[in-house]
Amino acid sequence: MTQLEPTLWIATETCGLGPYRADLIETYWAWEQDPSLLVGYGRQVPESLEARAEGMAHQLRGSNVRFTVYDLAGEEPMPVGVTTLLPDDAVRTAEFVIMLSKEARGRGLGTEATRLTLDYAFHITNLRMVWLKVLAPNTAGITAYERAGFQRAGTLREAGYWLGEVCDEVIMDALAREFSGPSTVKALFGR
Repeated sequence: MTQLEPTLWIATETCGLGPYRADLIETYWAWEQDPSLLVGYGRQVPESLEARAEGMAHQLRGSNVRFTVYDLAGEEPMPVGVTTLLPDDAVRTAEFVIMLSKEARGRGLGTEATRLTLDYAFHITNLRMVWLKVLAPNTAGITAYERAGFQRAGTLREAGYWLGEVCDEVIMDALAREFSGPSTVKALFGR
């Protein structure tokens, strides 16, 4: 399948967010089959490409905000992950989910993609709070979320599994009024 030239909605020098794309279904699916992602992503079983394609059709019609994450360090933008906001419009909040390819991890792209997604959430979607759940043993993820602007809000005791062992889930949140640092979205409007 031929990949289209990416559209970037917002970007920094190293990371960009663009639309969630049906032509990348096989790429997304391949990332989702990585055992290291299955451990921390919540779904612990592999999925067939056919089942994933059915899910993609539903996702493209849904009200969730999904982005393809691009690594901009090379000559051409390279898709390396997905971020998702699962909004609750009644209270102007959303749950945040991120998935990065194995090759993209450990290079700061997760933090950058998370920060860009929060920037979009607070300055375009006008959410007041974004939250997430992360398994407590995922210390690299927790650190990346804290760098992006999330704070620990609580713990769900023994709510998850990590490598076959029961573990806690950490609840983290980010508030629009506390979002600090440069805003890529505001910079687009000279603010």
